[in-house]
Amino acid sequence: MSPALILIVFATYTLLLFLLAYVTGRNADNDSFFIGNRKSPWFVVAYGMIGASLSGVTFISIPGWVGTTHFTYFVIVLGYFVGYIVISWILLPIYYKLQLTSIYSYLDNRFGTYSYHTGAVFFLVSRIIGASFRMFLVVSVLQLFVFNYFGIPFWATLLFFIVLIQLYTIKGGIKTIVWTDTLQTTFMLLSVGFTVWLILSKMDTGLGDMINKVLDSQYSEVIVTDVKSSRNFIKLFLSGIFITITMTGLDQDMMQKNLSCKTLPAAKKNMVSLGFILIPVNMVFLFLGAVLYLFAAHQNIQIPAKSDYLFPEIALNHLGVAGGVIFIIGLISAAYSSADSALTALTTSFSIDILRLDKKYRGKEKVLKRKRQTVHIMMSLIIFFVILLFKIVNDDAVISALFTLAGYTYGPLLGMYTFGLFTAWKTDDKMVPWVASVSPFLAYGVSKLLEFLFHGYKTGFELLLINGAITFFGLILFRINRKDKNHVEFQI
Repeated sequence: MSPALILIVFATYTLLLFLLAYVTGRNADNDSFFIGNRKSPWFVVAYGMIGASLSGVTFISIPGWVGTTHFTYFVIVLGYFVGYIVISWILLPIYYKLQLTSIYSYLDNRFGTYSYHTGAVFFLVSRIIGASFRMFLVVSVLQLFVFNYFGIPFWATLLFFIVLIQLYTIKGGIKTIVWTDTLQTTFMLLSVGFTVWLILSKMDTGLGDMINKVLDSQYSEVIVTDVKSSRNFIKLFLSGIFITITMTGLDQDMMQKNLSCKTLPAAKKNMVSLGFILIPVNMVFLFLGAVLYLFAAHQNIQIPAKSDYLFPEIALNHLGVAGGVIFIIGLISAAYSSADSALTALTTSFSIDILRLDKKYRGKEKVLKRKRQTVHIMMSLIIFFVILLFKIVNDDAVISALFTLAGYTYGPLLGMYTFGLFTAWKTDDKMVPWVASVSPFLAYGVSKLLEFLFHGYKTGFELLLINGAITFFGLILFRINRKDKNHVEFQI
């Protein structure tokens, strides 16, 4: 496919996105940016969150991942659903009861300022890493298949992409993103469907026959019973639950959209609906992965050394112009849908949790807007430099690297919220930053100890649980033997 044509598709889609952002961002104020004036329809939020939940990582890495991990990722997806139920019935009621803009304000209410800032900092680190990895993957593909052709360096491609996201989110924030995510989710799902259809046409086979071929192949393996394996189904299911609780329920990025819903019942409907929808959607991505590998074998296509490049290699070089256009639209949709909300959430958390701009400039809308936009630009620059760093050091499949890092950075959040929600104890607020900072290192040590004691035991995504448990028991160690007057009970 011609790089010039890809560039035209990219520009056309971006123009459409900017048009939608302009329409939805009119008359937007600071409340619109942070929580969408709490007027977002729940069904629009739920549908749009499909794209934000999947992102460029799922769009590219999951299909490529099928080659080595087969369909075992589906067990994690089933765990995701349980996690969404937990968020709906435990976390959302508390967030709405306290009328939070940033979910980390809960930690201020529960423990104190040190805990509050610790939670916010761990989110900022977690989301910067996650957003940077996702954006790095997409920009790398665009660089390889498009911008290298024009002699444009990686840093310039990256800067251009970040500036585009900066421009269409800086005004409307969440109010805009709720609607742009809807557009992006639609294009991403259509892209996957049309890609499968094109491959079936190339192989001259029907959908039913292809389903049977996939089921008969090695790729359809779902359950791994070996307890030493990092893909053991019990580990994956439990990890899926807690990955969702932390990377959605304790993540300002994902929760900010939920908090823009009009009421708590609407937010619950949004979350449960999302959990249901993601099960078949993720299965479609896994099916696509198997189809890509079967198509590569059928056409004698060499599998790229980096599995992340399998989908773009086939779509752009073996499915004709139609396949290339469809892939680029899906890729751009996936990239924008995760990057825009991440940037907005980072701006919100740093503005409210760290700088406390909402309190310093209460009633001063214009000043608050100017300060918030400065933070927005600063966060864009941070992501820019982090991605440049990843360009130098990355040598793993992005999906694996993302979850491994999240196990270290989201673990302390899991431990802090678990202690806050399920005990009525106070803890020494000044010790919380120390406990949260030491926990990831201890978790890494535990993973190495398990590998030594059980002769090759591989710690997978359960690293998140180990990390959270260490934080939880660390907070117990420094507990104060009196009940917290600010403890908010969750209600089912």
